[in-house]
Amino acid sequence: MRTPALGPAERGEALARMADRELDVLVVGSGVVGAGTALDAATRGLETGLVEARDWASGTSSRSSKLVHGGLRYLEMLDFALVREALKERGLLLERIAPHLVKPVPFLYPLKHRGWERLYAGAGVALYDAMSVSSGHGRGLPVHRHLTRTKALRVAPCLRKDALVGALQYYDAQVDDARFVTALVRTAARYGAHVANRARVVGVLREGARVVGARVHDLEQGGEFEVRARQVVNASGVWTDETQALIGERGQFHVRASKGIHLVVPRDRIHSTTGLILRTEKSVLFVIPWGRHWIVGTTDTDWDLDKAHPAASSADIDYLLEHVNEVLAVPLTRDDVEGVYAGLRPLLAGESDATSKLSREHTVAHPVPGMVVVAGGKYTTYRVMAKDAVDEAVHGLDRRVGPCVTEEVPLVGAVGYKALWNARARIARRSGLHVARVEHLLNRYGALADEVLELIAQDPSLGEPLQGADDYLRAEAVYAASHEGARHLDDVLTRRTRISIETFDRGTRTAREVAELMAGVLGWGQEQIDKEVEHYEKRVEAERESQRQPDDLTADAARLGAPDIIPL
Repeated sequence: MRTPALGPAERGEALARMADRELDVLVVGSGVVGAGTALDAATRGLETGLVEARDWASGTSSRSSKLVHGGLRYLEMLDFALVREALKERGLLLERIAPHLVKPVPFLYPLKHRGWERLYAGAGVALYDAMSVSSGHGRGLPVHRHLTRTKALRVAPCLRKDALVGALQYYDAQVDDARFVTALVRTAARYGAHVANRARVVGVLREGARVVGARVHDLEQGGEFEVRARQVVNASGVWTDETQALIGERGQFHVRASKGIHLVVPRDRIHSTTGLILRTEKSVLFVIPWGRHWIVGTTDTDWDLDKAHPAASSADIDYLLEHVNEVLAVPLTRDDVEGVYAGLRPLLAGESDATSKLSREHTVAHPVPGMVVVAGGKYTTYRVMAKDAVDEAVHGLDRRVGPCVTEEVPLVGAVGYKALWNARARIARRSGLHVARVEHLLNRYGALADEVLELIAQDPSLGEPLQGADDYLRAEAVYAASHEGARHLDDVLTRRTRISIETFDRGTRTAREVAELMAGVLGWGQEQIDKEVEHYEKRVEAERESQRQPDDLTADAARLGAPDIIPL
């Protein structure tokens, strides 16, 4: 089955198809849950549409801790069902659905107390491993091990000797969250879904009490059109309440936003062969291996300001540095920080005032005929949320629909990935690239790396690295625009690649080169290239300014100093 490109022409065709027929299901929002819902519906044979106001994963789903995990801390909350469910999904992602994108990662948990803590924490991690194996999809990861302080310092020399008396090491998994969502969207399109980003729902269509579709504004080409659908699924994450307001009905539940920020530092600043997990007074802190970098996070604070661009304040950054430095022999400073990003968790509002105590369970509701709402949950369990949302939508269709099959559906790039990985040396010789470059492409695109290599074969200059961001090839910027739906410079620097957080200049040195590469695909003239670069530079400066502010209010005001390139 052919994997469709998501270039400008394909976007226009998808919008036209959504406008000229009645869909079975229209999904609003293309975070991981919305994209997963579109894939679930399409693989049940339903005529499916997916619209997104900004870019794929432009909200929460590109700003996570990049982890696919069961959630050890939920065991302490006795939420065994959630952990069991998440561990099963972790195994499916590693083994079958996306082995090219989801990878095992080790974590070290330093012990600070002798005796009781090793027994207590060890029992929790042992249960974690047992639940993983019992799910039927957890045999691919090593089991945990107990380490003395000497052995712990051997695998993590970065730790202060007085910061631990011993340690536990266990395994979870990680993912480039935005790339994963892009793969979900392309897989949905492969099975017949009509998908379009920069297409904002501005109203709903109703016949009496029933929702029968939506009014959609094309933010790229202008104009509004109607998309009729027998069921509309609201999967808009932290924007759930705002989207629900379009139907003029009070929601059955509310979604509360919790801000989490992360720091990115170079790999040589922390000398360790393993990630770290640390307890804080509020939650947990991760130090996560990330290519030639580390991700340090996260915070967990209530947020009721701008949802499109949550801002990290100076206080947020100081909080993370202070807590991670409690265990590091060589402390991190502000000068070590390459990138900072902030995201919002969509938590179901509960009885507790503390966002870290709110449930990561999800819920699905049918507030009015023709409209399904799915909210809450966590990244790892997106597929279960999508299944439940489509199951609910199917109740509103007057025909038999097959069951969910997404457990058995690999994402684009997964099939053939392992064989190509084994052949990477041969691919390197054939393409003229270093084998490390081929490995990079395979771990980002899987079997679809052949499409990137084809671009390089047609134009060898695309096989050169980007200036100022040499982890990435010039071909990847072209491919993002021609095949992955990137419509603006920010889409490539922030989500198709991670240049915006992996370089000290935040991508400003690379911006013009990437814009010029995209221009050939998107038909930009010099004026548009200059506009894209100027917008991106203003965005970076606004983010830097927000990170110098003392609190959320002033940080939010500073970040809003750089408007979106296409205002909503």
